[in-house]
Amino acid sequence: MRPSGVWATSVGVARVRALETERVNALFRDPLAQAFATAGGLWPSSPPLSDDEAARRRRLAVSFSIVIRTKFLDDLLLQASASGVRQVVLLGAGMDSRAFRMDWPEGTRLFEVDTAAPLDFKASVLRQERAVARCERITVAVDLREDWPAALAAAGHDPAVPTVWIAEGLLIYLPQDAVELLLARISAQSAAGSRMGLTLGSRGVIERFGADAVPGSAASMWVSEMPDDPVGWLAGHGWEAASHTLRERAAAYGRPISTPPRREERPGGLISAVRR
Repeated sequence: MRPSGVWATSVGVARVRALETERVNALFRDPLAQAFATAGGLWPSSPPLSDDEAARRRRLAVSFSIVIRTKFLDDLLLQASASGVRQVVLLGAGMDSRAFRMDWPEGTRLFEVDTAAPLDFKASVLRQERAVARCERITVAVDLREDWPAALAAAGHDPAVPTVWIAEGLLIYLPQDAVELLLARISAQSAAGSRMGLTLGSRGVIERFGADAVPGSAASMWVSEMPDDPVGWLAGHGWEAASHTLRERAAAYGRPISTPPRREERPGGLISAVRR
């Protein structure tokens, strides 16, 4: 099976995570990432020969953001686990291997929600690698445009107890009305004390990266950016949120961005939130 459409971007994300894993000072280790990238035809891989300098910079910027957001959400999940949350839902899970690479407390149930094609592709790689999950892992094959809360409930999710939700690299591919519906559905399934980690496309990112994007590339499918006030937006849905910039988190992780910002720093697209 060859990756196609939006879910193919998750194989590209796996390639970035595989490259990070090879670093001596890696911010995380993802031992399955290279297998996913290989199965998807992206490993080994070299930059396109036709790449100009602008394209190279854009590619490096996207890869850097994937590394930082992965670390950010890893930390959020560890904090949620430490607070006693034992239900995890990965929306648009793609090639996420957190069920296999992170240490989970006993009793953790992790739900991976995605369409059947990426879940089947992933399952074949996991079988090949003889991967063993470190928690109870439950896959839920459903399109997020459909009634995924019902499918999640049928798979065993309990909305009466806290959940930590992760929507990583997902919302940027959804139109604004679909983003609102997704958040409303998450909120309806979230008991007090639930946590949430979101990545949002920063203001202007579609103009900067998508304007001359190659058809079929990730950037060519971006349609949604974060609201001007993401904290206020989430407060309207019952969440107490904090917004973090890529620059801020990169510095905290020892990977500072050396170039000065080209524009005024706005609220960032890395979001952590708690349900009150």
